Amino acid sequence: MSAPGPVDAQYPAGAPGTAGARGPAGAFATAGAFAMDEDWLVFDPRPSKPEFRLPPGAVDAHCHVFGPGDRFPYAPERKYTPCDASAAQLFALRDHLGFARNVIVQATCHGADNRAMLDALRQSGGRARGVATVRAEVTDAELQALDAAGVRGVRFNFVKRLVDTTPRATLADIAARVAELGWHIVIYFEAAELPELFDFLTALPTTVVIDHMGRPDVAQPVDAAEFSLFVRLMREHPHIWSKVTCPERLSRSGPPAYDDVVPFALRLVETFPDRVLWGTDWPHPNLKSHMPDDGKLVDFIPRIAPTPELQRKLLVDNPMRLYWPAGQPSGS
Repeated sequence: MSAPGPVDAQYPAGAPGTAGARGPAGAFATAGAFAMDEDWLVFDPRPSKPEFRLPPGAVDAHCHVFGPGDRFPYAPERKYTPCDASAAQLFALRDHLGFARNVIVQATCHGADNRAMLDALRQSGGRARGVATVRAEVTDAELQALDAAGVRGVRFNFVKRLVDTTPRATLADIAARVAELGWHIVIYFEAAELPELFDFLTALPTTVVIDHMGRPDVAQPVDAAEFSLFVRLMREHPHIWSKVTCPERLSRSGPPAYDDVVPFALRLVETFPDRVLWGTDWPHPNLKSHMPDDGKLVDFIPRIAPTPELQRKLLVDNPMRLYWPAGQPSGS
């Protein structure tokens, strides 16, 4: 177990002392009329302090908040019920790890009810941006309100075990509307789905950010056909970006080194240094094998971005360009 750190003070008294505690009992029980799934793994309440020192202004560009369920109920159509993971806990982790800012991605357990994410943006004092989920019937006024609150993108999820899919024509219409606001599209899919999605992704009218490198099968060689198609997607279409995130989801060799993920992330960072992002994915929803130590995840960064220049682009320059572009007030 990791030694307690400053983040520990933000967690409930009596929290399990081991990351990955299962089941709805105890301090991590979801608040309100919700009980977290019996097989849910809770986040590490005592992450280690990273050995790697993040560059000043570093952004955790992929993380979530869940609930609390008594204030922000989980969606009726959700496919999982998590433990609560609050904005206060996220921001305590931010400070403990050494990040300056966050990008909070709407969690599928909240559906298109963005209130928990928006509340976190308000609490951040301008140090967080958001990625929302919206439905076809969203009004222009609602999009403008999201923009004013700090939302800078929408997420389309094609992972069927997490959401019911939306028709692509509907998603294309949403993409056209948010492009007018200068937003981008975040896409989550499994690697096997890329051939079918390729033309849809390339036709989207704004920047596209793909989650977790398109979830490659890291048991295959980095030069195999599957990941080569993903590299081709980025090489031929400069509006496509990638998050080089979630070794804990992709690895078969496992923690703490996640060695088998390194060649894939390194390939993208070195080939497309101006179009990659990194984030913790806290609180790590739907993991089944283990719960990572967030401090060790930060220590993974120099293995995939081995130079100070690559680290600055990955952690500072790229997310700032996308989420806090020059000319926009930093507190909005």
